Amino acid sequence: MNDTMWTHGVEWLAAASPDPRACKRAWDRDEGIALLEAGRFWDLLSVPDRLGLLTLDLLWQPSLPAPGPTLVDTAAHRIGFLLPPDPGSRWIGDGLRYAGKGSWVAAPPPYRAARFLEWLVPPDGTGALHGPLTLEMALRQANGTLAVLAPLRGE
Repeated sequence: MNDTMWTHGVEWLAAASPDPRACKRAWDRDEGIALLEAGRFWDLLSVPDRLGLLTLDLLWQPSLPAPGPTLVDTAAHRIGFLLPPDPGSRWIGDGLRYAGKGSWVAAPPPYRAARFLEWLVPPDGTGALHGPLTLEMALRQANGTLAVLAPLRGE
């Protein structure tokens, strides 16, 4: 990413904070983590890390648009995918967590990791997000792959 994209990514992500200036200060100081409000510009679907990493790998296909912003939480072993806000959305599955309106998400700045949080695909400031249908198809495929591999791994 070039400097302009970083700047746009920072501004776009900070806009989800009630106080974007305070958000950017928190990223530059303190522990580098800010709480951002889901449901306005994006929602977040959080999945277990093995499922999320395989899903993200499946989304990197030449025939698909580039994946949207994707966050990893190494302490909780979770991957978060930013999606368009959808108050009526219902994601059902083992280990899936959905953060929409009224939820808060801890996030590092787009340009560096902060403690246990890091962007695998940082926001670029364009507002590009994961497409819900494309993400659902990739999650289903990844879940199927993991189900086949589970007996081989002794799970």
